[in-house]
Amino acid sequence: MEFVKEFATFLYQNRIIKFGDYTLASGKKSSYYVDLRLVPSFPHEFRTMIKQLQNDIAENIGLDNFDSLVSVPTGGLIMASALAIETVKPLIYVRSKPKDYGTSKSVEGKIYEGMKVLMIDDVATTGGSVVNAIKSLKEANIKITDVYVIVNRMEGADETLKEQGIKLHSILNVVQITQALYEQNLIDQKILQKVKNQIGN
Repeated sequence: MEFVKEFATFLYQNRIIKFGDYTLASGKKSSYYVDLRLVPSFPHEFRTMIKQLQNDIAENIGLDNFDSLVSVPTGGLIMASALAIETVKPLIYVRSKPKDYGTSKSVEGKIYEGMKVLMIDDVATTGGSVVNAIKSLKEANIKITDVYVIVNRMEGADETLKEQGIKLHSILNVVQITQALYEQNLIDQKILQKVKNQIGN
């Protein structure tokens, strides 16, 4: 797929994906680091990514099959905001912890009981942060069956969300990215194998 090849190259050339030894927010060690918060600094590629996300959702879920988009600050919220503008869909977001002032809400935006949402996030690793957000949504009687991410790191998020009755979708996964880079001689076999070993592939 042309998008995978071009987008993987863009990520690598702009050091949005880097290979080496990294420690993730969870404390887990990783042979690569992907920081999609850099993508909005490149408007053309950012728009291409959002359009790809929009087309994927339209094809796999249908834009009429949910009432609102939902995200979690900050990485995913930037993607969801751009997508909401493109699709003319309402947007709400879930705070990582409720405000300790004002209305003390954990879900921000116009919500109503029984509404169906589609969650957007930037990257999925184990699915932990998404599960916390889903809990807040369910407490507010908001229905959610699907989550969309830009990059699936393939380290357990699919299984974690499946246990919650949620399906994880992605427009890219880390094997597709590294395979595309390897095929273009941008990374060597050793790096590709390290990534595959990390996800137990």
